[in-house]
Amino acid sequence: MSGGMKQSLALKQALRMTPQLQQAIKLLQLSRLELETEIRKELVENPVLEEGMEVANEDVNKESETPQQDADMQDPRKQDEFEWDDYFDKQQKTRETNFSRNNDEIMNYENIIASKETLHDHLNWQAGLYGFNDEELNQAMMIIEYINDDGYLGTPLDQIAQDEGVTEQDLEETLMFVHQFDPPGVGARDLKECLLIQAKAVQEDTHDFVHLISNHMHDLEKKNYPGIAKAMGITVEEVIDMCKIINTMEPKPGRIFTSNDTHYVTPDVYVYKVGDEYVVSLNEDGLPKLRISNFYKNMIAKEDQEKKENKGKKTGEENASKNEAQDYVQDKLRSAVWLIKSIHQRQRTIYKVSESIVKHQQEFFDKGPAFIKPMILRDIANDIEMHESTVSRVTTSKYMHTPQGIFELKYFFNSGINKTGGGSLASESVKLKIKNLVDDEDPKKPLSDQKLVDLLKKDGIEIARRTVAKYRDVLKILPSSKRKKYF
Repeated sequence: MSGGMKQSLALKQALRMTPQLQQAIKLLQLSRLELETEIRKELVENPVLEEGMEVANEDVNKESETPQQDADMQDPRKQDEFEWDDYFDKQQKTRETNFSRNNDEIMNYENIIASKETLHDHLNWQAGLYGFNDEELNQAMMIIEYINDDGYLGTPLDQIAQDEGVTEQDLEETLMFVHQFDPPGVGARDLKECLLIQAKAVQEDTHDFVHLISNHMHDLEKKNYPGIAKAMGITVEEVIDMCKIINTMEPKPGRIFTSNDTHYVTPDVYVYKVGDEYVVSLNEDGLPKLRISNFYKNMIAKEDQEKKENKGKKTGEENASKNEAQDYVQDKLRSAVWLIKSIHQRQRTIYKVSESIVKHQQEFFDKGPAFIKPMILRDIANDIEMHESTVSRVTTSKYMHTPQGIFELKYFFNSGINKTGGGSLASESVKLKIKNLVDDEDPKKPLSDQKLVDLLKKDGIEIARRTVAKYRDVLKILPSSKRKKYF
């Protein structure tokens, strides 16, 4: 087989897998409300899916398939060989821990309403956890300040460098790291770069795909697929397959953060103390329990049996009609199974991340926010053997109900502030100390940022005045000149 044919075959295989992989990634980053909406939509659009009744609970982290079965399920090329009935029966059970609870007793309704995070908040949070040194972090935050609401870097780097007194080369190097942040495509300077960044995020950076985006944007906008195919020396069908992927990408990565409306929060995870241990339990109340319709399963089984018994007896026209209907059902069946599998994987991932958070932040759960520890995405990623980007997606817009209140999962990730006696303190703990100092100040003589630095230093916390000012802004505390009361 020639090199060109091998490349074309590899591209086709990647393209076949991409929609399923994209669906899994999409479901992973949805909030609980968005997930429920998506499931309801699929129930309407896919006749093979139906909503099942509540059944017996099953531990979320218990393996339901053998390693070989699990590998076969993740490979679309082996789905036809998979034991469907065995899989369907096992997938209908609810994915949560065997721990009974009464949500009405523990729900803290004061925590139900939360203001929505901004794009800059989300990006600065990631920058603080990326492992930058002080200079790199400063440059990353400079770049983030110039990113607009759509997620684009609208100001040329040379102008930013001139305005901020840094070199353009340093900013260019730091920007490459910002391009790895969530949401995919953020920090791009134009649509072409935005799509190329997203192509890498979904591991769809083959030569043909990159060439299509890099050199044929004008024809893409006009949907001149034959012209693109001719120029690239590939078939129109291959161009269309790649365009289907491009159409699923987000041309404005920042738009999901543009709404400042208040929104309602329902916990994705509950954490309870049982004896001396904490138990993690997924909240699946209200989520439709999906299953495959027995009607369609029986239809496929019956048609397969008839095909074996009547092989060669029917006319070509009859066979064609029968095969077309069967192909349609098989396609919907595969889509249904991938959806169930993706939801199951999403829930398992949330559970594993939450369990690891509880393990790393034991003192927080015992004593409260003042005892939260420094922790970065890599700590959890290494613990559960997942990529940092996966952990980042899981922690966004997912909430945990704890004995200390309701918190977004990303709340537990903090950069460390050095202490004079050695060790470090989580940035969230420092913010809490700043808030307490301001709460206790004399309103006629409010504490300046430098005074806050001095008071924190007495507690052994080494922190720059600029950092105090940043934390004060995050806490929505006004500068001392605006806090002063004269009567």
